[in-house]
Amino acid sequence: MKIPAYLLSLATLGVALATTPALAQHDHHTMPGMAMPPAKPAPPDTTRRSKPTKIAAPMPGMSLPADTSHKHQMAGGQMHGMDGMDMGGMGSMSHSYSRHLPMSRNGSGTAWQPDQTDMYMWMQHKGPWMLMYHGAAFGRYTSQNFNHAGQRGQASRVDGPNWFMAMAQRTVGERGLLNLSLMTSLDPLTETRGGYPLLFQTGESYKGQPLIDKQHPHDLFSGLSVGYTYAFSQDVDLTAYLGYPGEPAIGPTAFMHRLSAMPNPDAPLSHHWTDATHITFGVATLGLRYKQFKLEASNFTGREPDQYRYDFDRPRADSWAGRLNWNPTSSLALQVSHAYIKSPEDLHPDENVRRTTASVLHSRSWGERHYIASSLIWGMNQGTGHGAEHAVLAETNLTLGRPTFYGRYEFVQKDSEELDFYASGPNDQLLAMTFNIHALTLGSSYRLASLGGPHGPELSVGGQLTGYFIPQTLQADRYGLGYVGPGYGRLPLSASVYVRLNAPWMKAM
Repeated sequence: MKIPAYLLSLATLGVALATTPALAQHDHHTMPGMAMPPAKPAPPDTTRRSKPTKIAAPMPGMSLPADTSHKHQMAGGQMHGMDGMDMGGMGSMSHSYSRHLPMSRNGSGTAWQPDQTDMYMWMQHKGPWMLMYHGAAFGRYTSQNFNHAGQRGQASRVDGPNWFMAMAQRTVGERGLLNLSLMTSLDPLTETRGGYPLLFQTGESYKGQPLIDKQHPHDLFSGLSVGYTYAFSQDVDLTAYLGYPGEPAIGPTAFMHRLSAMPNPDAPLSHHWTDATHITFGVATLGLRYKQFKLEASNFTGREPDQYRYDFDRPRADSWAGRLNWNPTSSLALQVSHAYIKSPEDLHPDENVRRTTASVLHSRSWGERHYIASSLIWGMNQGTGHGAEHAVLAETNLTLGRPTFYGRYEFVQKDSEELDFYASGPNDQLLAMTFNIHALTLGSSYRLASLGGPHGPELSVGGQLTGYFIPQTLQADRYGLGYVGPGYGRLPLSASVYVRLNAPWMKAM
């Protein structure tokens, strides 16, 4: 495969990042960025300054630099970090794609989260660069549809969903900001046979067959991107973002990085309605921020990653997306987006998708390790030859020191083709239908210890139970044209128990 020169440059940057100190592990969370102060004072900004955003519950000893209402500094200039790292004198930290926004607003790709989003990470200072490491690693046992032995989707196994990230950031001149990021996953080693079992999950393929009741693994290289932001003033930024792979401007922060989804090891059933494009092999995005608004446009590869998880897929630049972000308060992040995605599925190359999403993310933090983070997300797919199919997700993570309580409700519409489940009609004819599926997950986790001291990785244990409320057609066996197949049974149940490692907690700033 011939790779364009600019994409080879991106790969080189990613390899350079990979040689930084060892990647650390972090909870399902945001992609925080860091920026050094300018080498010399910036010229006075004569533009009208916006009213500073109120940041709730600053950390003790935190001071605000004079040049911006959003930059923050940790007490005494010290940061959370790995043992042996020089964490002093690191100066101020900013958003990955703005020198005038807080780092806690970072989501996946160029998406926004609320400013009051707590973080889990290690940070390090190397010369002019600010470095950050985070990720998530689960070891778990999952049993799907365990109350219906022999029925469809019944599966049990031990597995380990995981991902890791490194980021490097520095200022360029008096107004520029450069950001490099690398994201990897060892899913190709831990999630074999096409992925982990997940009842009613669909999307992508393995060995020429569609993945049904399975969540596909993520690629070894899940993100390799470079972004440059120029600040015209405190209120106005222009960002250029290139990724191979990267994430276009579609939907909210992807589930792997949402604080509301942090304790849940399962991907949402609505993944391919809202945030499946978080790994896209070839994306270019331009974003213009004005105060608390940001308008973005992306050109990207519509085809989803293939089953070969160690390579780089061919970039196509055949799809587009637009997104409007708005953070009206420090605790809210809103977005609407629309995308034309050309030929996303390898098994259906002639089918294109128009995807529309809207979301409200909420976070509020009080005291040490006390916060609530919630998400309400809607997505709609309109495919070639298919009607509109909708999905709604509502999830919450309530952390009260060591214990965490969480829940997720989903409504998703999936048709006969996606589930390979056809109803029986007259004369044994198979009938295509759209099925309304409701899923409710309740779970909790408990933080046991910090390994290796207060700044070491955190170890937690947890468990969850999911119930599926499905139409009677999906419950029964299928009969038609001489074909017999099992149904899912009445009220299928799935459960998981797990241990999790993540980086140390850092309060929202």
